[in-house]
Amino acid sequence: MSAPERIPPRSVSPQQLLTLGELTVVGRVPEASNAVLYCTVEYQGVSAACVYKPVAGERPLWDFPEGTLAQREVAAYELSEAMGWGLIPPTVLRDGPYGRGMVQLWIEVPDTEEEAAAPLLALVEGDDPGPGWKAVGYADVGEDRTALLVHADDERLRRLAVLDAVINNGDRKCGHLLPAADGRLYAMDHGVTFNADDKLRTLLWGWAGERLPEEALDALRRLSAELAEGRPLAARLAELITPAEIDALRARVAELLRTGVHRKPSGQWPAIPWPPV
Repeated sequence: MSAPERIPPRSVSPQQLLTLGELTVVGRVPEASNAVLYCTVEYQGVSAACVYKPVAGERPLWDFPEGTLAQREVAAYELSEAMGWGLIPPTVLRDGPYGRGMVQLWIEVPDTEEEAAAPLLALVEGDDPGPGWKAVGYADVGEDRTALLVHADDERLRRLAVLDAVINNGDRKCGHLLPAADGRLYAMDHGVTFNADDKLRTLLWGWAGERLPEEALDALRRLSAELAEGRPLAARLAELITPAEIDALRARVAELLRTGVHRKPSGQWPAIPWPPV
């Protein structure tokens, strides 16, 4: 699908556009397991493409309260913004043509080889990930063969690995990475997040056990302060996730600050999502 032109530099913010704009459904994204609708949104002469995920189209999950995935997507965006990294496109909760749901700004990813950014994940032969890559683990590639799954040693991915540990992302796949043409990296699909139990599943384990960079520790300190009772972020999250999940979120942030290292797989839950794409 081709997106409308980029939002021109006017006084309407992406949040205003997504919240107040007229939402028009153009089509459905067929690969998604839940209802994901490609839309346009228009407000005061400003328009953009967006994704609309109505709560009514969510498939129930055994380990999450029913009808809460849209709220979790918004909570993940709020956390990304609070950490100052802007890793998740602007995301709001609003009414739409099929009821209340999550609406997120569409990020256009280059689809030609000339425009595409350098790959972020790959499979390589042997045991050495090579310069500029971090090893994740071995993957079955068929015919009784395995290959080493690696991801780029990229600071944008590293920030995302920290964010995923904070929001307890249970489904960080390759297809959820959105490298934009301007060099920024965005990520999508954050419905299975914020569970009070450890659910972290990701392809970004390459830094597991390594020291967190100072910028990550600074972001975590800011976030810890903003999660305190009475702060606006804490009040906003109370509208989106449960009290137990907020307590678990605070505990995850405190643990990252206490240890000062990237999360390791717990061993109590599959560490890599399936399928990984």
